[in-house]
Amino acid sequence: MSTGKINVSVENIFPLIKKFLYSDHEIFLRELISNATDATLKLKHLTSIGESKVEYGDPIIEVKVDKEGKKLHIIDQGLGMTADEVEKYINQVAFSGAEEFLNKYEDSAKDAGIIGHFGLGFYSAFMVAEKVEIITKSHKDEPAAHWTCDGSPEFTLVEADKTERGSEIILHIAEDSTEFLEDARITELLTKYNKFMPVPIKFGMKTETLPKPEDAKEEDPAPTQEVDNIINNPNPAWTKQPSDLEEADYKGFYRELYPMQFEEPLFNIHLNVDYPFNLTGILYFPKLGQDMNAQKDRIQLYQNQVFVTDNVEGIVPDFLTMLRGVIDSPDIPLNVSRSYLQADGAVKKISGYITRKVADKLKSLFNNDRADFEKKWNDIKVVIEYGMLSEDKFFEKADQFALYPTVDDTYLTWEELEAKIKDSQTDKDNKLVILYASNKDEQHAYIQSAKDKGYEVLLLDSPIVSHLIQKLETSKENVSFVRVDGDHVDNLIKKEEEQISKLSDEEKEALKTVITESIGDTSYTVQMEAMDSNAAPFIITQPEFMRRMKEMQQSGGGGGMFGMGNMPDMYNLVVNANHELVSEIMNTKTAKKKERLIKQSFDLAKLSQNLLKGEELTDFIKRSYSMIK
Repeated sequence: MSTGKINVSVENIFPLIKKFLYSDHEIFLRELISNATDATLKLKHLTSIGESKVEYGDPIIEVKVDKEGKKLHIIDQGLGMTADEVEKYINQVAFSGAEEFLNKYEDSAKDAGIIGHFGLGFYSAFMVAEKVEIITKSHKDEPAAHWTCDGSPEFTLVEADKTERGSEIILHIAEDSTEFLEDARITELLTKYNKFMPVPIKFGMKTETLPKPEDAKEEDPAPTQEVDNIINNPNPAWTKQPSDLEEADYKGFYRELYPMQFEEPLFNIHLNVDYPFNLTGILYFPKLGQDMNAQKDRIQLYQNQVFVTDNVEGIVPDFLTMLRGVIDSPDIPLNVSRSYLQADGAVKKISGYITRKVADKLKSLFNNDRADFEKKWNDIKVVIEYGMLSEDKFFEKADQFALYPTVDDTYLTWEELEAKIKDSQTDKDNKLVILYASNKDEQHAYIQSAKDKGYEVLLLDSPIVSHLIQKLETSKENVSFVRVDGDHVDNLIKKEEEQISKLSDEEKEALKTVITESIGDTSYTVQMEAMDSNAAPFIITQPEFMRRMKEMQQSGGGGGMFGMGNMPDMYNLVVNANHELVSEIMNTKTAKKKERLIKQSFDLAKLSQNLLKGEELTDFIKRSYSMIK
């Protein structure tokens, strides 16, 4: 027997380990199973190259709970250790690694930016245990060793009588950590962190139903048998070659990742690269609709099949965090703060690779089956539009597959759109004016006016559309976007010809004053315009610049410097000076009748824009009935 003191300069490192990782102390199990997996895979390597003479066989890792004895066992059939190796790897290397880790990060103990705690390894056991034992037998022909430590720097190391190769770690669970003696809690942790570990992990037994014998009667129960409860899938889809997988395999893996998700993904992207960094994974496009927030944090990050985090910000480009799936890379440094991670060169390359891979996949889907791509557009557009906004490289590639739907349910690429509207929608300053609506029903009258002129109207209704069109206007030459209710149709695309006004300038000015006083609402600016006599007499429009800035601020970013997010909505009331109703208002002698005509016309214009509500709507209905008596 030997006893000794772990050579440590920080006394009481164990309370520090416990305190430092307290909020995350469940990761001890991930660490110990990772170590057991390493020991198993190292043995596989050594036997495959002839360095170890033992039979590799079909090793498993077993987790056992002894609730009465307040112990948790983790048993592997891996490499094992000799007494000398325990002395070296447990007392010296592992401990100095733990000490170094704590010295480095003690000050930032509250920094949630630290991802994972790989490297702390074995000593994380002391976060939950008051005493830890290792009973280990090396694959070499040497006696087994039994190491014990009670969380102080003292340890004992004696010979053991273990005959099977591998290591057994026994944790004597501390009073404040008895949750880890509950089967349900251990199952939860194994499923969270070790669901796809490369070595089978057994936790108890389960009952399996067997097929009935052919001569069994209908009422006979089906036979059952007790089998090992293996909680993981050691060969998940992302570890295989794309050529070995069918569409059904990808969909099956999606259900494995998200058992509570009932909708199938729209399509997947298999990532597989080994130079200049190592990365595998499968990303899925779920049905997204318009919601940009509910979907985040569904991509899981693994390191060599060990779950690390589902907060992949900084590794996956921001616009792709709405996707789902798995990314596995041994090249992502996991012991560092998020700010370091975002500045890391390898991570930047990985992020760029994923962006490129997603763009290439979207392009091939569009090219191979455009009709199907169009059908899925509304479910994926939020990701694509967000990508166009936030990643310049993606923006360039998106020109080949981004679609611009019209109010008539046709889908155009940018090139097709330009070609289609070039002749009719170029204004007198040679600028291409793209008209769009955000709501087909609410803006129906405006859409119809534009279509009557032969104009094409896009339907752009995603939450970030104001940002996107700003980006398109600055990236494309001589293009401007205007929403159809931004002005009356003749002003949306200014051509050379001017309408002649039936009213003189003096009459227009006088009428403008009367209408402004009658409506008595400062959020409306009255504009007198000479328009086609068939156009509506009163039209409410919302100035494009003001509305867009307000929308941009409300959806985050842009416009904020103008402080427009909380400003009340401002509208123009465009009065058609050439309409006969406007002439009638002009020529009405009694002030009361004039005011009634103005109010009725104004309310009708508000009604067409869904702006008439509450008391105003009630008054309008009463007034309308009295007028048709």
